[in-house]
Amino acid sequence: MRITNVVELRSELLDMFVELREGTIELPIAQELNNTAGKVLNTIKVELAKAALCGEKPKILFLDNKKCLPK
Repeated sequence: MRITNVVELRSELLDMFVELREGTIELPIAQELNNTAGKVLNTIKVELAKAALCGEKPKILFLDNKKCLPK
């Protein structure tokens, strides 16, 4: 499954946490998935920092969740 937004990423990470506690996912796999998720989120932080420095309002599709964004 391709994760297309931050809400889906959070859900997947929480599911992985449950799997880890239940012993249905191996620790090295969970660590790598968590590491990759962190790198994805860090790229978003860089985009947001750059936009702030340049006075831009970025359109980051990965963060596009209309339910949580102010109107």
